[in-house]
Amino acid sequence: MIDRLVRLVTGLIPTGSVLQQTVKSGIWVSSTKMSVRLLQILMLIILARLLSPRDFGLLGIALLTLGFTRRFTDIGLNAALIQQKEKNVDDYLDTTWCLEIGRGLLIFAVLFALAPHIAGLFGEPAATDLIRVLALIPILDGFRNPGVVYFQKDLSFHKDFVFQTSGGIMQFLVGVGYALYSPTVWALVFASVSQPATRFVLSYLLHDYRPWLSFDRSKAWELIDYGKWITGASIISYIYSQGDDAFVGWYLSATALGFYQYAYRLADMPASEVSGIISQITFPAYSQLQEDIGELREALLQTTRLTSFVAFPLSFGIALVAPSFVPSVLGEEWTPMIVAMQLLAVYGLLHAITRNFGAIWKAVGRPDFLVKLGLLRVFCIAILIWPATARWGIEGTALVVVGVYVFPMLPIDVYLAARTVEGRSIQLYREYLYPFIAATTMFVSLWYASGLVDLPPFAEFVLLIPAGAIVYFTVAFVLERQFDWGIEQNLRMIVSGIRG
Repeated sequence: MIDRLVRLVTGLIPTGSVLQQTVKSGIWVSSTKMSVRLLQILMLIILARLLSPRDFGLLGIALLTLGFTRRFTDIGLNAALIQQKEKNVDDYLDTTWCLEIGRGLLIFAVLFALAPHIAGLFGEPAATDLIRVLALIPILDGFRNPGVVYFQKDLSFHKDFVFQTSGGIMQFLVGVGYALYSPTVWALVFASVSQPATRFVLSYLLHDYRPWLSFDRSKAWELIDYGKWITGASIISYIYSQGDDAFVGWYLSATALGFYQYAYRLADMPASEVSGIISQITFPAYSQLQEDIGELREALLQTTRLTSFVAFPLSFGIALVAPSFVPSVLGEEWTPMIVAMQLLAVYGLLHAITRNFGAIWKAVGRPDFLVKLGLLRVFCIAILIWPATARWGIEGTALVVVGVYVFPMLPIDVYLAARTVEGRSIQLYREYLYPFIAATTMFVSLWYASGLVDLPPFAEFVLLIPAGAIVYFTVAFVLERQFDWGIEQNLRMIVSGIRG
């Protein structure tokens, strides 16, 4: 039995052609993401029963503050190293380490000094100490072994699995364990710190590179020159992805922020994690294909098809089960977030099916697209978010976030992605059509059926999940046979890539 397990793991180590490496890496990244996110979701569900929405809102204020400083100082060092055509980037790692350490210490000093003022801005003095403790995270990340970049650059995601999953396990144990002992917001804080602390230790155990305080100015400027657009994209991404959170916390309350962020996490996480997995493994793969536009275009279409095949049913399914999931699993206290969760499930879908475009733009040296598109999105949201939130609360905020993504962002994203690979927008829209039909059939049929039968919320939730899977895959099978969708070919390619 052990020998079989060893052979299975050895067979999945990313080797062979780019396709084989990408497929095998996808399995490891999928396993990593699923393990970490499932642990996080389980932790959040357990803590939702032990803590209050306000506790989550207080942590949200602290995380928003930390996220702000980290995004505004992100100079894209890892992306620059991964994008390098040379496989060996050891000459850059000491400089990278020094830059990350400096960044971590700077963030800590700024947050420690400004914490009382930031907490006062949100009208929540209790957030002061939370912000100061979370400020330790950038220091832990800064001193982490820079050699772990090879886990992604070399498509060695089997090592990244151990690195990421161990941090997730520790976060779960600390968060749940402390909450059972003392059900306060500090369970969330200590859980957040335990993850980077674990990864800091593991970074030196899993990779044999040993950094030294050596700084090369020319190499630093080379990395920063590429990363300047990543910095811009990171800032803009923070504003449009978390600016709505900050506005809700400031304009409404910490409790409203707790509802909104919790709804966002549960609605966006499944579909966006699928796209995140694909984006993470395709960026290195795209970088290796950047000089062959035909191969790059085909890779984009295939990854879009696969992403859509999984993201559509996940997002539509979340919208379907939200009214039964929230009261039965989280508790009646959380029911005010149901409508926002359903709306944000649509955002999760749109986020998932366009996220892979960023990997294409970075791979071909056009990360500026991320900045320019982000600025447009921020402008549109800024115009609408205040009146919508004032009129409809967190549901209005969610409606704005989704509406701006539907138009004008989706058509523009698709057009630029298609043009980048010398393709046509219709090719990408076609990849959305079939899963949209299958997911819509699933949603409408089960929504109608659930209205005919009066079941307890938990029983309805449990029944909807397998029923949704059966309906979706049945319709998908029919579409594949009738219209030659192509998803079967994708799945066969993945299987062949695994077998090598």
